[in-house]
Amino acid sequence: MTGRPLRADQEPVTTDGALALVNLSAQIDGVAAPVRRAGSAAPRAVAQQAVLVDLLTLRGHLLGRIADYEQAAQLSEQMVWNAPDDSAALLARARTRATLHRFAEAMVDLDAAGRAGAGQATLDAERAAILQAVGCHAEAHGLLRSAAPHQTDFTMLSALAVLQAERGETAEAEHVFDEARTVYRGVSPFPLAQLDFRRGVMWLREGDLPTARSWFAVARRRVPGYAPATGHLAEVDLLLGAPETAVARLRPLVETSDDPEYAAHLALALRAAGRHQEAQLWRDRAAERYEELVTRHPEAYADHAADFWLMVGGDVDRGLQLALQTLVMRQTSRSYALVRRAREATEGLARDASGPRHPATSM
Repeated sequence: MTGRPLRADQEPVTTDGALALVNLSAQIDGVAAPVRRAGSAAPRAVAQQAVLVDLLTLRGHLLGRIADYEQAAQLSEQMVWNAPDDSAALLARARTRATLHRFAEAMVDLDAAGRAGAGQATLDAERAAILQAVGCHAEAHGLLRSAAPHQTDFTMLSALAVLQAERGETAEAEHVFDEARTVYRGVSPFPLAQLDFRRGVMWLREGDLPTARSWFAVARRRVPGYAPATGHLAEVDLLLGAPETAVARLRPLVETSDDPEYAAHLALALRAAGRHQEAQLWRDRAAERYEELVTRHPEAYADHAADFWLMVGGDVDRGLQLALQTLVMRQTSRSYALVRRAREATEGLARDASGPRHPATSM
């Protein structure tokens, strides 16, 4: 199956994406200031901090800012320290732990939040997202269905569309993606941009590069600063044989994002364009940053770092080591595929090192 282009009547009207990003940062500053003034012991502190955690996590995703994820995680840890029996604090920490792929710890927090009085529908939705991330799609689907009556139609349909996409049910997912867009009634551009981005990821996984590119472009038009959409557009450009276009997309991104994935892709694009000396500079920057992140957040970045070392990093032994580390943490299809890639690369290097074999000549 191949995707179909977006029709004009499928394009909901939302707030300007560039303005929305400015407003998001202003909102973060506005929430953070009273939290700092009031102190962690104030009666409204947990509620305000939970809002701040979610806003930081959203900006971290949109702009590719790992520092925002880390700030949200630190804040949620402090919330639970100050209010260990508060369900909102526990839910906030569960979400930040899940963002950094600390899924087992996140599930523990959700259990504690349930004992502290968190609503079942909220818990079901959070658990479904975690189960989906670790490849337990059937269990995630059941929990999504349980949470559905308590969610907006858009939230429920978006989650279902992404789940079906990850299960490889492309035709069904296409229908539900369309449904989700149809029922959207908000003015924020962020939920739609995220939905369209995930649709692009589905088509990229299916190998339909033109359709993937169109959905990444739609997401980026809605939110021009959307880092994941820009990065995947550059990836598609490179796959379609346009490395200079990929370089042009990535250059502004590597100056604003602290995620090494974009520096690694820039190195790859520069190498494909024949600009090897410049590519080496960005390769080295990505390598240094990946080592930092693997030390601090191995659950979230070991697999990305393995990809880097196998692709542009040029160290298949390190790639295999990180792939195996990922497999120990998560036994998902992606983890197994990464280990297979790493072992094949290692075996290929071994064959190259042994040189060609010639049949023995008779005496």
